[in-house]
Amino acid sequence: MSSSSSIFFFLSLALIFLQGTLGEILCEDLPTEVCSFSIASSGKRCLLENTFNYEEEKQCTTSQVMVERGMSGYIETDECVKTCGVDRNSVGISSDTLLDAKSVSKICSAPCYQNCPNIIDLYFNLAAAEGVFLGDLCEKQRSHPHRAMIQLLSSGDAAAESPLASQSQTFGGHAAAPAPASI
Repeated sequence: MSSSSSIFFFLSLALIFLQGTLGEILCEDLPTEVCSFSIASSGKRCLLENTFNYEEEKQCTTSQVMVERGMSGYIETDECVKTCGVDRNSVGISSDTLLDAKSVSKICSAPCYQNCPNIIDLYFNLAAAEGVFLGDLCEKQRSHPHRAMIQLLSSGDAAAESPLASQSQTFGGHAAAPAPASI
């Protein structure tokens, strides 16, 4: 085991221990390595942001995006991050991933869609903010991947607004709609 992976392993164990003993997860207390795709005990998604003090650094903050399903106080597993092809180092919350056919293919894969409800809930709501139903996008991705991207790019919301603008207007501090439990 390399020194960085063993440090991450022990850090993960420490987080699990802290979560069990304290019972509360605050985004600002999370290390940046597990911030993205985590949910605070308050039910708000954690957000990795750039800080520009003297050097570019990243910090974990609490977003205004609420998760309505019972996933409060949740840190996404490394297995789901890998299976769904998402990046823990991604800054902010963006629907840009939905514009990449390879990313959509991984998110829509059965192992991700059926076993990683936190990630699916996030992308379900990001797709909804763009005027697209994730279940339909996944179905089209399986049968006609290029048509799925064309539909997303030509949707009214996606064409009219940037991902940030649609996210702030649609979410307003709350998730747009709950994701399906399974396909």
